[in-house]
Amino acid sequence: MSEGVELSDVSVNFGSFRAVNNVSVSIKSGEFFSFLGPSGCGKTTILRTVSGFIAPSAGVVSIGGQDMAGIGPNRRPTALIFQNLALFPLMSVWENIAFGLEVRGAPKAARRAKAEELLRLVDLPGAADKAIAQLSGGQKQRVAIARALAVEPKVMLLDEPLSALDLKLRQHMRTELRAIQKRTNITFIYITHDQGEALAMSDRIGVMSQGKLQQVDTPKNIYENPANGFVASFVGENNVFKGKLEDVQAGVGTFLAYGGEVLRARVGPGVKAYSEAKLYVRPERVTLSPLGATPRRGANSAAVKITSVAFEGNFISVNASDNRGRRYTVQVPNDASVWVPPLDAEARLEFDPDKATVLQDELAVRDSEQGENTRGRQSFALEFAQ
Repeated sequence: MSEGVELSDVSVNFGSFRAVNNVSVSIKSGEFFSFLGPSGCGKTTILRTVSGFIAPSAGVVSIGGQDMAGIGPNRRPTALIFQNLALFPLMSVWENIAFGLEVRGAPKAARRAKAEELLRLVDLPGAADKAIAQLSGGQKQRVAIARALAVEPKVMLLDEPLSALDLKLRQHMRTELRAIQKRTNITFIYITHDQGEALAMSDRIGVMSQGKLQQVDTPKNIYENPANGFVASFVGENNVFKGKLEDVQAGVGTFLAYGGEVLRARVGPGVKAYSEAKLYVRPERVTLSPLGATPRRGANSAAVKITSVAFEGNFISVNASDNRGRRYTVQVPNDASVWVPPLDAEARLEFDPDKATVLQDELAVRDSEQGENTRGRQSFALEFAQ
């Protein structure tokens, strides 16, 4: 059985510093929910608040409808997997898995049987008597998961458990973690700064910045319909135009870029006509054609010169610049039917209005209020401004 987790107006202060700022979110029973954000955004603090290692300064944490105030970590229906796994090197694999049961007084035969059952669940049959030092990184991850499952938690809490693994093993373990979660139907709350992990594994994602929850939605909606500029920049890459929204009709606005271009795009939540904003369009939503080709009707368009072409396997990354020196990035499918411009070629860059979004920059006000600690967070975006 799993339980849902409810955070109601939760704040956590460390002295005068507010690490978590008025966060409210409802995590469903049996859901794989990820908190995604940069280092220092408060996501690990939330996890430790749910587990009971940190008490909220304000607000309520509930698990299965029960307020957790005054209930310590050892009495909560949760299990926490740390980033460093914290396996016991002098114990065998099965003894590591059964340690929590031993603490609870379970007899040895029952502990061994439970460990064997869980090793089959995490696809490590026959590893019970191995030493921890004999395991690979991915196998150690599975043992840590099995150890957490042994105490039959209602909620599994995972604090960046894949960060120490190499890329291919991380990708493999994503699939394994998701499969284990599906088989057990336990509520998983996952902490990560890796957007790929969050997008690949989660039922829903909560994107955080500076202690605040920016958006909670499905991976698809987080990527395709970001709530503000921070979410758009942190989750995936973007070409970003600075400018002003002129008018809005039926959810589509006319955007005057500071370089003089008049562009059309969807208008995101909270953006008002005649206000300063940014227009975001992802590299895979932009196309390139020979400069002399007929422009696509209704598409935004700009003349550019190709500055670099990089083969990246399933796509080709093309960088370009216009006559004002502003840079653009385009991802071209690795498909023989799609034109790939040569280096130094002149081309036409185009994107449809429904593939671009005008958003307010959530961090802009905070930059002026809090100074340099918020700057540099949008390094995933390319910004174009005079």
